[in-house]
Amino acid sequence: MKAKQKISLITTLLIALLIIALVGCSNQQSKSETASTETSNTETADSQEAKTQYPIKIKHAFGETIIEEKPERIVTVSWANHDVVLALDVVPVGFSAANFGVQDDSGMLPWTAEKLKELGEEKPNIFQDTDGLDFEAISDANPDVILAAYSGITQEDYDTLSQIAPVVAYETGPWVTSWRDQIKFNSIGMGMEAEGKQLIADTEKLIQEKANEFSEIKDKKAAFAMINAADLSKFYVYTPADPRGEFLSELGMEYPESLKTHIADPNSFYIELSAENADALKDVEVLISYGDENTLKALQADPILGKVPAIQNGSVAIIGNNTPLAAAGNPNPLSIAYSIDEYLNLISEAVSKLK
Repeated sequence: MKAKQKISLITTLLIALLIIALVGCSNQQSKSETASTETSNTETADSQEAKTQYPIKIKHAFGETIIEEKPERIVTVSWANHDVVLALDVVPVGFSAANFGVQDDSGMLPWTAEKLKELGEEKPNIFQDTDGLDFEAISDANPDVILAAYSGITQEDYDTLSQIAPVVAYETGPWVTSWRDQIKFNSIGMGMEAEGKQLIADTEKLIQEKANEFSEIKDKKAAFAMINAADLSKFYVYTPADPRGEFLSELGMEYPESLKTHIADPNSFYIELSAENADALKDVEVLISYGDENTLKALQADPILGKVPAIQNGSVAIIGNNTPLAAAGNPNPLSIAYSIDEYLNLISEAVSKLK
């Protein structure tokens, strides 16, 4: 079996999370066809015994994957896919360690650990793949399917993984799969499409109920940015194509028109702007960004960014660097349920600063 690749998974993931070096993302694969399956379910999506016809065919960015029979041994790689499996009450036989936002040496974010405990799994098989996918460990887990709907796997990764088991890859490009599509593609790959649809419906209901409890944020113009207080010469803003930007819309907030005009590629998950273009933030009422206790002070002291209304007012929600809430910025069904109250409270506090 092929040894670990030299490509660093943690580097790739942090690029997607924090946009520190995103030069190559503009060449993401063009949109492929929507996933199609030869499945039929019992009349109700909530039936836990939905009958699925095989083979299942799933189209994605690297081609088409065929699953001949219901997988019993599920392996996931990269970020969040294991949380979808766990949310469907299945314990993966192996999954990648979380390497961002973890507060201990478990390799798991708190919602993952909580769900595993609920399901009675005390010793999960966790791949330590920060130096690249651990193909040996993945193979040793003897999977029937490998789920990577939200990931940054390359063609080479996909080809190698496909020698081990059928692989469910992302539909369009790396690191842009929404939480809905994470559930959709991964549940189809598990032979649990009906259960996946129900999980989507349940998660949508939760989001709506929680957003209704914070009616003060509704229709506020909000943007999720990555601003490095040590270098304020430029900043990055996630687009509605990114799960972070999309989630704000789901909470009832609006994406500012002043930023929309700077989105050249509708499929890009971020825009990079120089400080001289700070006027692009003029319509932003609430700014969300990663940072620490010094970030807002640094922004307000900056002669250019300090003049942005949201920054002047202090209507900025700072999410602590490398915390579970920062990791939850890329939402999945478990992280949403675990962190949505904390997230909405932060946003609500920022809204209270509006003038």
